[in-house]
Amino acid sequence: MAIASVLSNQRGHTDALLNHVYLQLKRDGVRMVGALRVAPAIAGTWDCESDLWLLPDGPMARITQNLGPGSTACRMDTGAFEDAVGLATTRLKAGGADLVILNKFGLSEAEGRGFRALIADALGIGLPVLIGLSPTHRIAFERFSGGLATSLPSHEDAILAWCRQEASP
Repeated sequence: MAIASVLSNQRGHTDALLNHVYLQLKRDGVRMVGALRVAPAIAGTWDCESDLWLLPDGPMARITQNLGPGSTACRMDTGAFEDAVGLATTRLKAGGADLVILNKFGLSEAEGRGFRALIADALGIGLPVLIGLSPTHRIAFERFSGGLATSLPSHEDAILAWCRQEASP
């Protein structure tokens, strides 16, 4: 089982880092499935606007819902999120991937939903999984991975080295 996590305490750092890693691996010919979070079009809306780019070739999926200008909270659009999970899972099952990359092990995964089954399926067929992690869900991730996950430093070179070692195009 090859699963690795990347954790950063800086908001948005892991997303940007995983996007850079994805682009480099794609140039190297590594075939990937999964989902990565992209920066919002309007600066300052990072907290409540969440778009996932479904690997390898889209589409973009908006997984949050707009609650209006008076709202002080953001809400996950669970239907849109589950649609994104379904498409990524279909791509995994179609085969032809060397690596799964996911933007994060978040609340949905911590509660037993989201990309959790896709992660298990990938590991079950021998595909390595690289996933972003926040301090908030670290304990749930460690429980899920049974302590078998590699914790990578949030440095592009270290992440690329792990991916190149585990994924063979």
